[in-house]
Amino acid sequence: MKKIGFILTCLCFSSTVLYSQVKKQEQKFITANKKITVYTTAEKTNLKLTPTDNLVFSASKQPLEIETSIFVEPAKKFQNFIGIGGAITDASAEIFAKLSREKQTEFLNAYYDKQKGIGYSLLRTTIQSSDFSSESYSYIKEGDKELKTFSIDHDRQFRIPLIKKAIQTAGGKLTTYVAPWSPNAFMKSNNNVLQGGTLLPEYYQTWANFYAKFIKEYEKEGIPIWGTSTQNEPMAVQTWESCIYTAEAERDFIKNYLGPTLKKENLGNKKIIIWDHNRDLMNQRANVIYSDPEAAKYIWGMGFHWYETWSGGLPMFHNVRKVHEAYPDKGLLFTEGCVERFDASKYQFWPNAERYGTAMINDFNNGTNGWTDWNILLDQNGGPNHVGNFCFAPIHADTTNGELIYTPSYYYIGHFSKFIRLNAVRISSAVSRSSLLSTSFLNADGTIATIVMNQTDKEINYNLIIASQKTQVKIPAHAIQTLVY
Repeated sequence: MKKIGFILTCLCFSSTVLYSQVKKQEQKFITANKKITVYTTAEKTNLKLTPTDNLVFSASKQPLEIETSIFVEPAKKFQNFIGIGGAITDASAEIFAKLSREKQTEFLNAYYDKQKGIGYSLLRTTIQSSDFSSESYSYIKEGDKELKTFSIDHDRQFRIPLIKKAIQTAGGKLTTYVAPWSPNAFMKSNNNVLQGGTLLPEYYQTWANFYAKFIKEYEKEGIPIWGTSTQNEPMAVQTWESCIYTAEAERDFIKNYLGPTLKKENLGNKKIIIWDHNRDLMNQRANVIYSDPEAAKYIWGMGFHWYETWSGGLPMFHNVRKVHEAYPDKGLLFTEGCVERFDASKYQFWPNAERYGTAMINDFNNGTNGWTDWNILLDQNGGPNHVGNFCFAPIHADTTNGELIYTPSYYYIGHFSKFIRLNAVRISSAVSRSSLLSTSFLNADGTIATIVMNQTDKEINYNLIIASQKTQVKIPAHAIQTLVY
């Protein structure tokens, strides 16, 4: 009887703890005595993630149509947040190595320190070379089907040291995922790592083994790998490293080779990301792969890029929402975006930053869990890039004088990454007028970060309204703000 009584006591205690935890999670967001700190970045000003206002909530009446208002409802919760970050490519690592020790410290703090910088928490890197490498290279000798010569020594010179320093600066943890640009030439239909081609069926298992070896070798270096995508941009025949997979080919490779191989190698906890390409075709890719339960069981979710505008059209943000609506149990991750066609006269070109702000707000509002920029650092030529595909990065280094150049894009990304913390959840946030864009996240510590963006040429006064409480805010023309409360 004593034993039964003890068990019942434990059960009651556990139920009480669980109930209190649930009640704590369901506690209503209280605006009373909340202070609102406003951070602003604006064109033609010195404001760069600058605290510009301290506000409080007061009673709100029915808002009018002539007012601009943002309505936040913390009780309506959506997707979890897994991070914001950028890619450490060979190019970024090579340029970082050329900086002075002082500038290296400044750079690391700028991206990865939560107080001194913008607190990146997500990292993408490449399996073998990409266009943003000084040359094409491989981890094996050509023709080595058994992978006996596999070695990541190439990465130990520049890339691995930078990744380790980034992790250290971020406090010991960065959610890191990887992506291949191309299998080796002997594994491909065109016998070339460049110019597309497809993976030959007789090398499916060899290539699946390649992912497992890479992940294990990086983890031996103290770099935990969260996941991998199947292939970077699997529908693009590029002048650089590239490989084509139809939706059916990617499905079958994951179902029959990559998924089972990672599981067999005790890497079954690694997330597999499909697509890793533009928003235009993402719905077809999701439909084909997710409709096969044997493939879908291995897949965390879908990665996507923003380059669908190459055709002259607008960004297709609605396709992200449609994938999320159709497959709400699968994750969404923005895996790459940069401003193309480098031009040093446009370092401070404000529309480049607004492109980031617009994309991040729309992608998050459409269900995206995390957001990853492309190269974290490039030189004064937008490289190095071994095929001349020079682009912008949020920070550039002028290797002639050793100085760092911060673009407005860095600050726009920072309005999200600095204030939305890991384990946050997106909450309902809507704007009454199209002059503003907004998204909101509830952090695990109970604070809310509301990001507001003004792309117009005019200063705008707006209300932030939660239930029957509001505050009034002023945002400059061509500006972005984060309200923390």
